[in-house]
Amino acid sequence: MTRRRGKKYLEAAKLVEADKLYAPVEAVALAQKTSYSSFDGTVEAHLRMGVDPRHADQQVRGIASLPNGLGKTVRVLVFAQGDAVRQAEAAGADVVGSDDLIKQIEGGFLDFDITIATPDMMGKVGRLGKILGRRGLMPNPKSGTVVQSQDISRAVGEARKGRVEFRLDRTAIMHVPIGKASFETPKLVENLGALVDAVQKARPSGAKGQYIRSITVCATMGPGISLDIQQATAIAAAS
Repeated sequence: MTRRRGKKYLEAAKLVEADKLYAPVEAVALAQKTSYSSFDGTVEAHLRMGVDPRHADQQVRGIASLPNGLGKTVRVLVFAQGDAVRQAEAAGADVVGSDDLIKQIEGGFLDFDITIATPDMMGKVGRLGKILGRRGLMPNPKSGTVVQSQDISRAVGEARKGRVEFRLDRTAIMHVPIGKASFETPKLVENLGALVDAVQKARPSGAKGQYIRSITVCATMGPGISLDIQQATAIAAAS
């Protein structure tokens, strides 16, 4: 069944040349121009990867620190004890605790966006797997959210500034926000470069041939705009 598109989408799509590979600056500016939502839409990057997600040695997962953030307030929760509590609070974490905090979450408290934990807390945090896991909030070493106490300040700072997790889905595509449509275009391009750079550095050992096959950017509900891969990787190298 063919998906029916609304009038606003069709009008926005007329501005995009379907077969053209746009330079990053041009693509991002066009994504902003074709953002027609009544709210400040999010600009997203969609990367189609040349790997097979069915194989363990071809999984792509990691984090990217966006230099200009995501344009929203990020509430950071930290599971810690001892001196790590003081460090987390000094770094600006919104909520810090251990056993008491675990009980609050078991009771329904979920007013946070990112969770960070020290390794000594994971034995206790593990019992929250069913609650946090289904929401993508479970601390995980692979996503940089299980850190040693001496790294708490850095991890909290990155989380508050704007960090995004990227992860391959079963169709070998990653969908990652890079900021708001209201951002200045150069800031969105800089965020895009940081994301592509992080994805390249996360290249798995089993990846063969062309690693990133395509990159498309779009605003919330807007049409997709294809990027020139070589130019996209060039801005990544410069980020």
